Amino acid sequence: MNPVKVFCFGFGQVAKHFIKKIINQNLTLDLSVTSRQETHKEVFEGINFISYAFENNNFDEEIILKIKEADYILVSIPPISGEDIVIKNFNESLKNVNVKWITYLSATSVYGDHNGEWVDERSETKPLTLNGKNRLKAENDWQIFSKEHNLPLQIFRLSGIYSKQNNILKRLKTGQAKIIKKEKHFFSRVHVEDIANILFTSMKKFKTNEIFNISDDQPASQEEVAVYGALLLKMKKPYSLKMDDLEDGMLKDFYKESKKVDNKKIKEFLNYQFIYPSYKEGLDNIVNDFI
Repeated sequence: MNPVKVFCFGFGQVAKHFIKKIINQNLTLDLSVTSRQETHKEVFEGINFISYAFENNNFDEEIILKIKEADYILVSIPPISGEDIVIKNFNESLKNVNVKWITYLSATSVYGDHNGEWVDERSETKPLTLNGKNRLKAENDWQIFSKEHNLPLQIFRLSGIYSKQNNILKRLKTGQAKIIKKEKHFFSRVHVEDIANILFTSMKKFKTNEIFNISDDQPASQEEVAVYGALLLKMKKPYSLKMDDLEDGMLKDFYKESKKVDNKKIKEFLNYQFIYPSYKEGLDNIVNDFI
């Protein structure tokens, strides 16, 4: 059996869970990734692979060969200084790839503030935060580039990601969880395992130039999630802050926008049912690691 050749620009939690899913399906895998370290060999889940150096405008030239050989290219590097550095550095090489898909991981921050109403893939994108604006520009750059060169592109707009390693329970236990008092502030989230499953399923069922929201079924306020987490841990809920108490930064940006992210498109297209359809199932599964 020929190996599945996967190239990952960036190898964070989403990429790792996606690769783990492939390995668990007993597929033969030829994996290459990038990191900001010097090029080096690594082992992940028993698989040997090479992590190639790539930082800003500097990269290992071997990457060019590897992306031309790849069956699937996953891009999870966020924009830097408003630019997508994958297109910036590899546009000539990407024009000539023969891949089954390129997946760009974006974020639902591109929607901006919709006053707690539902948004889907047809909704207006009006980001307020710098992160959202940069993500939207990168999406547009990828769409233009893929159409110009007839590349098989899909864009996944990810909601707030949580996992066994990063979640509200961990923040509650370490005293880092905060509740900000803001009426009708809704936020969507998704467990990293569901993202990995959707990525894996899309290897077999794919439609080019599509955008999909990846969110669970139940948007909720941060307070609701924190209160549920505190109940699981048998702790008092964290003290509340007012918006005026927050310093400018990512946390304050988070509360500038309120929306409920609709996931019907991806569920219908892939016939996918979420393992963790809400934060409750997700936290119930994680809690034993924190008690």
